[in-house]
Amino acid sequence: MTITVLLAAAACSDTSPASPHKASSASSARQTPTAEARTTPSDRNTAMDIRVTLDGRPVDAALNDSPAARDFAELLPLTLDLEDFHQTERIADLPRRLTTSGAPEPRAPKAGDLTYYAPWGNLAVFYRDGDSANADLLILGHIDADTDRLARADRITIEAAP
Repeated sequence: MTITVLLAAAACSDTSPASPHKASSASSARQTPTAEARTTPSDRNTAMDIRVTLDGRPVDAALNDSPAARDFAELLPLTLDLEDFHQTERIADLPRRLTTSGAPEPRAPKAGDLTYYAPWGNLAVFYRDGDSANADLLILGHIDADTDRLARADRITIEAAP
């Protein structure tokens, strides 16, 4: 059974090369995915389930096992007001900066990714795919919600799952 799980995980992993271009801000995405376009948390190295509500309605979500995600989990529970950034992501300031040590190789963000933009110290929820990887943008986890819902979210509450 272990081999089956490992083979399934390998088949689902993202093996495409990262774009050689760097984004100059929290994102520079310009793609317009459909409402159905989502990335499942399984290809983002998830490790910890969390409870997320967007505007009072629950959605499934998980954090990965990165040092920044573990540091973020120490801030929970959090309720943050979101604002739009570049018609690509919803952002909010965090109460403190997160660690960036041990950050994995940069990857282009996908719709649904919960991220941390280190230079500004803010949280970003992408509702459109980013077009390039950025070393300053750390993917913390993934929210499983359609892009329309993510794009309209005004408030997010994040808690540790029971």
